[in-house]
Formats: sequence, structure tokens, C-alpha cells
Amino acid sequence: MLKKDLILRNPLRLMGYETEDILPEGGFGAVLARAGVGKTAFVVQLALNSLLRNKNVLHISLNDPVEKVCLWYEEVFRNIAGQYQIDQIDRLWESILPQRLIMTFKVDGFSVPKLKERLADITEQNIFSPHMILIDNFPFEEKARQELTDLKSMALESGQHIWFTVRTHRHKNTDPEEMPAQIKPVSHLFDAIIQLQPRDKEIYVKNFKKTPESPKDTMLFLDPTTMLIKGKK
Repeated sequence: MLKKDLILRNPLRLMGYETEDILPEGGFGAVLARAGVGKTAFVVQLALNSLLRNKNVLHISLNDPVEKVCLWYEEVFRNIAGQYQIDQIDRLWESILPQRLIMTFKVDGFSVPKLKERLADITEQNIFSPHMILIDNFPFEEKARQELTDLKSMALESGQHIWFTVRTHRHKNTDPEEMPAQIKPVSHLFDAIIQLQPRDKEIYVKNFKKTPESPKDTMLFLDPTTMLIKGKK
């Protein structure tokens, strides 16, 4: 019941996507923001939503060590549980941990062949088989286009979906309605492109790829204190 309650309260439903995962099998999603705005907190909430639905999540960090990623998950989870005044959170937390795996790569050491090799190692030994993959701090540069194409092929073959976090820069794309330059050339590969935009004391969630069902009078934002996703009219 605890899992079901948290799933039903998932504010991402307000974005109007047809599936609980937001992305279809083989789909790509991106969360863009400047450094320190909340990209990792956002994708961790996506991951927790999948974990609560008994889906396996692989979190690939190209920047932070495993220990720091673990702290992100526990902090966000406890903030969610505290917000909804949920008891027995320790038992629930322990129940979802086996469905999460964290991998780390150095940015310059990451490649699709290396990722495929490590995935093959864990899946062939029945250690772990992910439904959802998060790649945190993926470098969206000119040379990354081929890697994105290869990752797309991998996702389509395996039926997984992949979320990326993308760092943007303050001096670029000053128009909040304009898609950030880092992702614009490869936007056709993505099913969801979300930008976190600080305005005054709030962090708004801008959805660059809306569905026809997306409600027009609802806006999502991150609470700057807890970094939890909230909706408001």
C-alpha cells in the first residue's frame, strides 16, 4: 500500500504522458539545467518512481562517486516520505534497494562499447537487468552525436529507456522559450526534453516536448529546499 500511495501521488502525472515511465521502450529523455539547479534530484525522483513500481534502474554517474549518488537517493526518498508523512520508510527503502544498481565511469572513459560490455557481464550472470537507465552528466558535445545514436540503437534493441542529465550554461539561450543549444541538434532522438529554469525563488520545470494531453493550466516546479517536484495551478 505504501508503494501504491507514493505512485499515485507522483506529480509527474501532471505532465500528461500516457505511460507511467513517461518514456516508451527505447525512448530518450533529457533533463537540462545549469550546475547546482537540481538535475540529479529530478532524475532520482524519476528513478524512485520506477523502483516503487518494481522496475530495475541502472544509474550511471560520470561525475560523482557511488557514495554520493547513494546519498542523493536516500535524501530524496526521505524527503518524499516526510512530505507525505509515511511510516515504515526504512522497510520500504530496504525493499527497493535491490532493484537499483549504480555504475561509475570517468567522463573520458565512457563509451557505448564499454557500457554494453559491462551490461552483458551483469545480465548474462543474472545479476541485474535494467528497465531504465540514467546517465548523469553526459557530455553533449559534437563528438557525442554518434554515441547518442549508438545508445538509441541499444535502447531500442533492449526495450530499455534512457534519461540523461545535461548541463547548460548561463550565458547561452537567455530566452526561456528557446530549446537549449546543447540538445537542439539531436532533439529528434528525444521523446522528452525538460529544462529546470530558476525564476526568483522557484525552479520551474519547462517541458519542450508536450503531449496533446498535457494540461495547460498546471506548472511543475522544484521546491528549492527539498528539491522535490511539485505542481501548482
